[in-house]
Amino acid sequence: MSEAHEVLGRSGPQSNGGATAADPPHGGPILNQDEIDDLLGFRTVRAGGLRRGIQALISPAGVTYERLPMLEIVFDRLERMLTTSLRNFTAENVEIGIESISARRFGDYLESVPTPAMLGVFRAMEWDNYGLITLDSPMIYSIVDVLLGGRRGDPAVRTDGRPYTTIEAALVERLIRLVLTDLSTAFAPVTRIDMRFDRIETNPRFAAIARPGNACVVVRMRVGMETRGGVIEFLLPYATLEPARDALLQMFMGEKFGRDTIWESHLVREMRLTSVQLDAVLDEQVVSLQDVMRLEVGSLLLLGAGPDSQVTLCCGAVPMLKGRMGRQGERLAVLVEGIVERGEEDGGA
Repeated sequence: MSEAHEVLGRSGPQSNGGATAADPPHGGPILNQDEIDDLLGFRTVRAGGLRRGIQALISPAGVTYERLPMLEIVFDRLERMLTTSLRNFTAENVEIGIESISARRFGDYLESVPTPAMLGVFRAMEWDNYGLITLDSPMIYSIVDVLLGGRRGDPAVRTDGRPYTTIEAALVERLIRLVLTDLSTAFAPVTRIDMRFDRIETNPRFAAIARPGNACVVVRMRVGMETRGGVIEFLLPYATLEPARDALLQMFMGEKFGRDTIWESHLVREMRLTSVQLDAVLDEQVVSLQDVMRLEVGSLLLLGAGPDSQVTLCCGAVPMLKGRMGRQGERLAVLVEGIVERGEEDGGA
């Protein structure tokens, strides 16, 4: 009996006379309430950190990462440059690797920043916008320990639950300025940009450089110094990268995005050899349709132009040149005196 009740509960009652109101259309299966809630996403199901169902399609939390191939190359160059710079800066054996490049909402990123942390706000001068460099707590204590003479091979001593001191903030600022110098150099083959340090914030709420819903590119780098190390994250809003978007979309340096200079030169040459018809306009008058209907063979049209009046040469309906009427041999001719400027054309209209 239990199996029979289960079948009736999922398929609905049936009769020999045909389908009833409870039967599914076209004989398909009926979903129970749990399956409907799961499909719509009302019961949020986490699978690999992603929400399933229709809600995952309409939720504003997700961001589609627009691949910027040249940006990935820039941070690859930054990785190599920082390895050398940090070795000279810390006198330690430094290893740096890019863990991930992803896109996130700015508000979601600030909420995910582990505290305590230091967020360096910098400004991209030529782009007139801002970005963030975030150092987690292990990275901060590692840099402080190394620069203040900590023993080689000993892990950095962490003291959580207290604010950072002025000395620690000053040492981290030196590191951030060094990173920004290398970041500007890494961008140099793509576009000239000057990354300038602005300030350091320890509270993520005070490092708001964009609206919470704005999309950003987040680059996560792992820095290792033997037993020390930590994470440095770079956040660049898409609004900051917009002035250089075309350059960052290139697959390789010098890519022209489908432009073919050979065809461009050919088209320019052929356009210069193209013949066009020019009409010499002596005068223009506004005439009523009634007067036009009265015209017949032998009718006279009085023009407001004399022998010395200026003539406009038009290509179709576009005024191109201006000149004076004359004669050369047995032909009427026009002496070109200048080009019709756009302002003169609009004024004449």
